[in-house]
Amino acid sequence: MKLIKDSEFGGERPLFGSHDIRLENIIIHAGESAIKECSNVEAINCRFEGKYPFWHVDGFVIKKCVFTEGARAALWYSRNLCMTDSLVEAPKMFREMQGIKLRNVRIPNALETLWDCSDVELDNVDVEHGDYIFLHGSNIRIWNYRQQGNYSFQKCKNVEIHNAVLNTKDAFWETEDVTVYDSEIDGEYLGWHSKRLRLVRCHINGTQPLCYAEDLILEDCTMGPDCDLAFEYSTVKADVKGYIPSVKNPRSGEIVADSIGEIILDQYIKAPADCNISIRSTM
Repeated sequence: MKLIKDSEFGGERPLFGSHDIRLENIIIHAGESAIKECSNVEAINCRFEGKYPFWHVDGFVIKKCVFTEGARAALWYSRNLCMTDSLVEAPKMFREMQGIKLRNVRIPNALETLWDCSDVELDNVDVEHGDYIFLHGSNIRIWNYRQQGNYSFQKCKNVEIHNAVLNTKDAFWETEDVTVYDSEIDGEYLGWHSKRLRLVRCHINGTQPLCYAEDLILEDCTMGPDCDLAFEYSTVKADVKGYIPSVKNPRSGEIVADSIGEIILDQYIKAPADCNISIRSTM
């Protein structure tokens, strides 16, 4: 592997088409496509300031690096990335990629990040301003994750999340086969039009959660005081600890809670209209 150390590059495509290279203490200044069409790349303690530095790259390791705001859209159309202990200030990162592992990464400007990506693993990642993050993603595994940003995980498939704090409205819309464990989900209109969304030991906040859902499951979950008009037109099996402010027109299934403020079953309920709603016995 060729070592390139303590250097600075700028302009157009300075390292285009490079293979089997290790970059240490490198600065990529303003310009475009610095490391395009490359493979087997390691970048350690580097700073990226120019646009589109890693496009069409196969096999790369990034450690202790910084992507400034100017390095927007830095990683697209690439495969097999492992990024650790790094700061990503650039928006619109990670597009149409396969095989992404992020560990100990902070992304303070995550607007439109991780679109159309598959085979993704995140561990100890912090995200802010993450509107529309993970759009059209698939095969995603996440641990110890903190996110601020709306409309997240829309149209995703096969997702598993553990120990997360998600501050996001309109999350998990039109998803399929998503399971969330031991997490807090704070946001309006959670999980609408989802299929096989499963929440286990989660705390949910926000108005009108979990409507229009198909084969929805809640296990040992809790709900905040603003979770009104829940489960409208959903097929659901829910075991909720504590109080649900109100339930409205679930289509079928079973809902059990310690207490429910209001049960609304009106003329607009949809067939089969046979959901069993009950208060847990204390006997």
